[in-house]
Amino acid sequence: MTSDALARTPLHAEHRALDGKMVPFAGFEMPVQYPSGITREHQAVRSHAGLFDVSHMGEFEVRGPDALALVQHVTVNDAGRVEVGQAQYSAMVNERGTILDDLIVYRFAQRWMLVVNASNRDKDWDWIAGHAEGFDVELADRSDDTALLALQGPEARALLQGLTETDLDAIGYYRFAEGAVAGVHGVISATGYTGEDGFELYLPADGAVPVWRALLEAGAIPAGLGARDSLRLEMGYALYGNDLDEDHTPLEAGLGWITKLDKGPFVGRDALAAQKEAGVERRLVGLRLTARGFPRAGYPILDAGAPVGTVTSGTMSPSLGHGVAMGYVPVDRAKAGTELAVEIRGQPVAATVQRPPFYTEGSIRR
Repeated sequence: MTSDALARTPLHAEHRALDGKMVPFAGFEMPVQYPSGITREHQAVRSHAGLFDVSHMGEFEVRGPDALALVQHVTVNDAGRVEVGQAQYSAMVNERGTILDDLIVYRFAQRWMLVVNASNRDKDWDWIAGHAEGFDVELADRSDDTALLALQGPEARALLQGLTETDLDAIGYYRFAEGAVAGVHGVISATGYTGEDGFELYLPADGAVPVWRALLEAGAIPAGLGARDSLRLEMGYALYGNDLDEDHTPLEAGLGWITKLDKGPFVGRDALAAQKEAGVERRLVGLRLTARGFPRAGYPILDAGAPVGTVTSGTMSPSLGHGVAMGYVPVDRAKAGTELAVEIRGQPVAATVQRPPFYTEGSIRR
């Protein structure tokens, strides 16, 4: 896909001005890194505060008397437990119980917001709209009108507090508030994807540039998709299209904790209930390489030299200095401490199953 055919976020010119290396990602032209490099950007988030443009994500609005009922119908978690001002991690599955997308659900006083992955935006919209028949709801795709910035790091809170009158300490984990940042009104939430303290800022698209510039002037370090990927992998957070997809269910992906079979009927519930009763045959696990090697998606996972799975995500951890990976293996090889190997350039590299997070020194406040 040529750059002319790719969508651009409201901050595209800002990335260009900072000499960001732009690459195709989920139909957008996005910065994978800046001249400082992925490792330094990664370290900036772990030690200071990094700023990400994630405006490619999709935001859907659901309003109306049956808004909660529709959200319950198309997601696996129990949205009925979500309070106004609270967010919830969830997923959508098809009738077979396999994952269409993972998402974050936000509950406002008069509406719900579903934040979906950019690569699935059109698919998700069609899926939700197709299931809305019979529900008294109004749906709106706010993605093009919304910019999304993520400020992450142990100094993110203090840095952002200097630009807003909103009391950030009053925003708990997976909570949010509405307020102004650098004079631009938006939503300030605390979910995170790096293991560090921080906030996501949902802003009007035309307000993205002044807020971005104000945060950089206050000391935030711009960070690209490369650092975002290595940071999330150190935490063992799943990425749709790699670790989550329509070939695997939430139960296989270790997301049983968000799959509430007792909340009542929802799309895919029967298939998931049957799988839970029968028991899963494979499970997504974390792998810590115990010998030197750089694991990458697509590399075989070996048990006594025989392939038993495939790496879905992998990297050389900048914080830990060794390789970390994720992948699906038979359930009898998924127990923590199981010794396996990853085939790298034709050679087996020793690895041990480890329950994420791999990196445990993050500043995130739960």
